[in-house]
Amino acid sequence: MESIMEEVVIVGAGIAGLATALALKRVGIRALVLEKAECLRTTGSALNLFPNAWIALDALGVSHKLTPLYPPLTTGSITDVSTGAVRQISLTGPFSGKREGPRPVHRKKLLEALAEELPPDSIRFSSQLASIETEQLHSAIVHLKDGTTIKSKVLIGCDGLHSVVAEWLGLSAPIHSGRSAARGLSVFPQGHGLGSSVQQFLDVGKRAGVVPLNDNEVYWFITCQGDHRTYDPSTIQKEVLEHHAPNFPSIYLDVVRHSDLCSLSWAPLMLRNPWNIVVGNVSRGNVTVVGDAMHPMTPDLGQGGCCALEDAVVLGRHIGNSFLANGKSVVAEEVARALGAYVKERKWRAAGLVTASYVSGWVQQSGRNWWRQLLRVVFYSYLFVVLARGVNFDCGKLPIAKAEEGEVEAESSKLD
Repeated sequence: MESIMEEVVIVGAGIAGLATALALKRVGIRALVLEKAECLRTTGSALNLFPNAWIALDALGVSHKLTPLYPPLTTGSITDVSTGAVRQISLTGPFSGKREGPRPVHRKKLLEALAEELPPDSIRFSSQLASIETEQLHSAIVHLKDGTTIKSKVLIGCDGLHSVVAEWLGLSAPIHSGRSAARGLSVFPQGHGLGSSVQQFLDVGKRAGVVPLNDNEVYWFITCQGDHRTYDPSTIQKEVLEHHAPNFPSIYLDVVRHSDLCSLSWAPLMLRNPWNIVVGNVSRGNVTVVGDAMHPMTPDLGQGGCCALEDAVVLGRHIGNSFLANGKSVVAEEVARALGAYVKERKWRAAGLVTASYVSGWVQQSGRNWWRQLLRVVFYSYLFVVLARGVNFDCGKLPIAKAEEGEVEAESSKLD
């Protein structure tokens, strides 16, 4: 059986894992990323990245690789399917602050942009975690299912919704929101003609939307009440067209008909109890979690991936400051304090986003009795604007690595 020693081990090569590994690389720390799949995971066809995500990607040094490929969204509309009433919204106001509006990106392109910045041997594929143990909370030992044992000074769980690391920490299991979502990517070789406008459609217990990625591709989704678990792509497309959205506008149905079947997915929408994030063990000794492993949330504010990128920068900054303060050395006892500071900084924001996302989805998909309709009017007129301001959050900077001198110098932890 193989035995390995590493400074930092990250479990999971999704957005959170790769971003965290890159954040640590920027401050001069090598991390080994363990991924159970045989290659980079591309589950999920696309995601919206709001200004807070682009601030994090700026700090990681990769935003310039993506912005030329994806134009910002500028406007949107919300259609009441039953009445035909349309509400126009601007995506360059509360959503963007002084920056451009959100940009939808291919998940695969984002993963590749992050992975390309890492050393070739940073990701170990086909490495499934079996168990975790610690030595006096100063080091972590992970055992893989192939018999390999890896000892590290820091263990970071970026292993998603059903995180083994989060379970080891004692965080409660994610709970069902009562809704599920189908998602897909549609291709229009001759162009879709939708411009750069997001279109949403609301019906009782349903919310759907189409989001142009470029001139030829459109990301679409629909969320419904209940626990739908359909895995066959053709069945997903048929269920959406014939049972869940038959009365939706033709523009939405046409997008679904143009789906790339390989991109389709349907899964329940899960979240972690926000209070468990605030008072639970998000870190223990030299072990912590990032991204969905820490704060799974519903997609109603589009903040799951964005928040994971924020986490990566904040964690990289705290570990990096500890690294610098100890003569460019990862000192296990000091890193535990750094992880505690990371959790203190992130837990309330993460819990707030989980709560706001759930409430946003509940209000938008509520019924048609008078008080729920009034609540929806109040939501879009006032509360939605307040929630939207959260997408301009500034996660701060990383310490800057001087490539020429091979040194790292600490800078202010926040942007001016």
